[in-house]
Amino acid sequence: MFFWKQKEIVGVDIGSHSIKLVQLRKEKAGWHLVNLGMAQLPPESIVDNSIMDSSSVVDCLNNLVECQGLKTKNVATAVAGHSVIIRKIKLPVMTEVEAEASIEWEAEQYIPFEISEVNLDFQILGQDPQDSTNMDVILVAAKKDFVNEYVAVFQEAGFTPLVMDIDSFALENAYQLNYDQDEDVIALVNAGASSMNINIIKNGISVFTRDIQVGGNTFNHEIQKQLGLTDQEAETAKLGGNLPDVDAADVNAVLQETMEHLSQEIQRSLDFYSATSSDDKIQKVYLSGGVAKTPGCIDSLQRRLGVSVELLDPFRRIIVDKNNFDMEYIQAVSPFFALGVGLATRRLGDK
Repeated sequence: MFFWKQKEIVGVDIGSHSIKLVQLRKEKAGWHLVNLGMAQLPPESIVDNSIMDSSSVVDCLNNLVECQGLKTKNVATAVAGHSVIIRKIKLPVMTEVEAEASIEWEAEQYIPFEISEVNLDFQILGQDPQDSTNMDVILVAAKKDFVNEYVAVFQEAGFTPLVMDIDSFALENAYQLNYDQDEDVIALVNAGASSMNINIIKNGISVFTRDIQVGGNTFNHEIQKQLGLTDQEAETAKLGGNLPDVDAADVNAVLQETMEHLSQEIQRSLDFYSATSSDDKIQKVYLSGGVAKTPGCIDSLQRRLGVSVELLDPFRRIIVDKNNFDMEYIQAVSPFFALGVGLATRRLGDK
């Protein structure tokens, strides 16, 4: 969403488990991959999307800059969680200038925070198909102190934060960059370590978003609890690695049980959307995030949801120079970089 043209910008996705960095360059032939990097954060650095250990995040950012030889310090990043509110509202048909003047008053009816405590933004989606005197508008509010935490961390690391987006919209941007929007209604699910972002798109427009505060860490916790492993051993087991004295069948049983729980959480959100929409059936789910690397994840989701589930490829239409990047590595890590790719295409002036 947001601001004017900028030649060099880097998308930085700060998750609870790691920081992902993506730099793209727009040329006549399309978007080119310029830089890509990922660094793991110490445990508990980010909890429930809030920065708990800013020095660790700053150190991680600085290490990424050094390792990747990053030259630009202009950043597009995103926030999510309880401090971010997204509402689809209806307003009388008006110009964008008129909406800008009245949005604070309108927002008071929908935002459970003091208006003085939040940053507001909106986007006009178009005329209400049921009532031509109204228009549909996406309203976004993020608590200022929450946003300022992220801004302060980037500034301390020497970055200039130019664009502050929302995770669900960055995910949508990555999808629109790489796929033809043939299906009428699709769901984008980014399942990270501690949370999941869901964005339902109808005819190319976001109609429903939700953040769920549960994610891939659940696998680790359950494996640790049920099999008596350390956190690192649980991570190894989750990703299919062999461990002495650990039966792979026992690990798979825990993974399947936990995946069913996560699938159920996703299903609840999709069912809620379907219950509040007239005859809108979700035709396909595109999955990204670290959870997508869990063995059996796609099959479990397909069984639970009863629709086709496909791994979202954020580099599908991005030109990647094989002389500069390891293509096997790109393919292996692609589920982690959906938000980063979506952010890397942002420019000042975007809406």
